[in-house]
Amino acid sequence: MPLMVTRALPDRPGPSALSALSALLAAAHGGPALAVTAVTGLLAVRGGLRPLEAVVVTAAVFTGQLTIGWGNDLLDRGRDRAVGRLGKPLAVGSLPAGRAARALAAAAAACLVLSALAGWRTALVNATLATGAGHAYNLGLKATAWSWAPYACAFGALPSLVTLTGPERCWAPLWTTGAGALLGVGAHLLNVLPDLADDERTGVRGLPHRIGERRSRVLAAVLLPAASLLTVLGPAGRPPAWAWAVLALVVVLAVLTLVARGRAPFRAAMAIALADVALLVAVG
Repeated sequence: MPLMVTRALPDRPGPSALSALSALLAAAHGGPALAVTAVTGLLAVRGGLRPLEAVVVTAAVFTGQLTIGWGNDLLDRGRDRAVGRLGKPLAVGSLPAGRAARALAAAAAACLVLSALAGWRTALVNATLATGAGHAYNLGLKATAWSWAPYACAFGALPSLVTLTGPERCWAPLWTTGAGALLGVGAHLLNVLPDLADDERTGVRGLPHRIGERRSRVLAAVLLPAASLLTVLGPAGRPPAWAWAVLALVVVLAVLTLVARGRAPFRAAMAIALADVALLVAVG
């Protein structure tokens, strides 16, 4: 019987640290997470927080946003596979579920510690109205007519996360809370629109799915300018001239959202959302 010589196959190189980090960031919905974090950081600087306070509250929001993103993709990986979402690392297998779960646990621990360092009031609001609302959305509210509520809570709470961390330890003015909530609901309507058909196939029927694409666009075109108006008229004193100019631009974009065709309405609505963020940071 001839002697068979076997040769060990060389180990396949594992994913690089950069690709692994990229997959983790993609599964965490890195773009929206960084956008919310940037808004928080700008509000913290605008609100006069000390550098360490601004860093702590901004990092608390960032780590909380990471947990929301990873939690979403971990829960939805079966749905994402069913509709063939190739941009989802957990669904296509480029990111092991265990690694994402460990990252979520680490981020959650960091979020709790950072929130506590910012003060017990900030910790409570972040755990319930901000980060907590995002997980409530993931765990079931997104498939109900109340899918908008977590966005209203989370975005409405952002200004108070800053003011509760500051020296006065107080709630943000109602107009900033209202503007943030309106912006959040508008962002929810816009964020869901590209995935309406896929969501319907997998049993997710939030508010935008129930009222349809056209009505969702119209509602977003009403809510986002309302946030702009509240931001301009809310603060005491006369609004600056540039704020009126931005508001006029928002009105034009809102009309475009209602009458244009193709992708133009979606782009116009996104531009209004960006204008709302700029107004909230600059005026607030």
